[in-house]
Amino acid sequence: MNYNRSNKNNSTTGIRLMCAIVFVVFSFCWLFFFQPDLLIMAQHVLSGGLTHYNRWVGAILITFALMLLQMAIYRLTKLNRRAYSLTFGPSLLLLGLLTDVTQDGGGDISCASSWWLALILLIIWLFYVFIARLLQQVEDADDAHIFSSTMWHNMLTLALLMICTAWIGNTNAVFHYRLKVEQCLMDGDLEGALKTGRKSLESDEHLLMLRMYALARQGALGERLFEYPITGNSSQMLPTDSLSYLTIYPADSLYKFIGARPVGRMAPMRYLQLVERKDSVYHQVVSDYQLCGYLIDRQIDTFAKEICRYYTINDSLPKHYREALTLYTHLRSHPVIVYHNSVMDEDYENLSQLERQYPHKTERKVKVEEHYRGTYWYYYRYDK
Repeated sequence: MNYNRSNKNNSTTGIRLMCAIVFVVFSFCWLFFFQPDLLIMAQHVLSGGLTHYNRWVGAILITFALMLLQMAIYRLTKLNRRAYSLTFGPSLLLLGLLTDVTQDGGGDISCASSWWLALILLIIWLFYVFIARLLQQVEDADDAHIFSSTMWHNMLTLALLMICTAWIGNTNAVFHYRLKVEQCLMDGDLEGALKTGRKSLESDEHLLMLRMYALARQGALGERLFEYPITGNSSQMLPTDSLSYLTIYPADSLYKFIGARPVGRMAPMRYLQLVERKDSVYHQVVSDYQLCGYLIDRQIDTFAKEICRYYTINDSLPKHYREALTLYTHLRSHPVIVYHNSVMDEDYENLSQLERQYPHKTERKVKVEEHYRGTYWYYYRYDK
């Protein structure tokens, strides 16, 4: 009798230990590796910038608090053996809700979108707890070693609960890119900001603004801008008109870099024109923002007229400016600037030949994208 009770307790302890290890590892990794920038943003906004979230401290404390909640649920429900993993349900649902943070149109945080989902899942969890308590009374005892059905039943339940956590939490890739880029800017890591989401084709107007700022800080706007996906237009490349906004990184730092803080809301291009008038000295950052704004809006005629004010037209122009002038020269019968560069002209002719080989629009776009994505030519003709 005592031996059987000891064996049962040992098997139950093994289940509890394995479930605890899996939960702690998942919770810590979820908080430390995947969601830290989101939690940094949430604490920054909620505290008005007065406090700062530490990813180490936050991941450890939140995981510890969720384990305490699990222990309380275990004492309350008395679930054991095959149903023990259900005691982690509320902790994993709460973990999802803690990371269900997004922003509304004004830049304020919102976390109400998944409460209804969590409530439904909680009701389902309560139903399963009720059934498990009934079945637990007639459950046959078995040895809960690592290959037992009892152990793997608990692991499967935990896996389903962790999927619910990911389902509830904010897993939007672009939103995470934005937060990561802002954090890199806060740390002065411009290259890290530009590497974030580098291979993804997803973007939005806020990410466009952040990348343009990071490129401008490196003096590479005209050289690398169209290597990234462009979403939106020139009205969103600066936060002056509230169509795009910063969350963590201070807007004053951006305006100081450009040269002046706007008075009231205004379109970015209007703001740049006013800054240019204010300064008697040529400011390359302002001119590059303006020229890139024309290119984003596909206003190559205006671009061709304005570029002469800021640059000497030669082969040392930034790459995208050379591409735009080459395109302009070939498209216009009476261009105000005739620009020729042997390498650019050859590349453009190769592009034209490639387009002629594929009369079907969809197939042509795929083939051109393979060879010319990252150029202004591809953006101008296909990235719409």
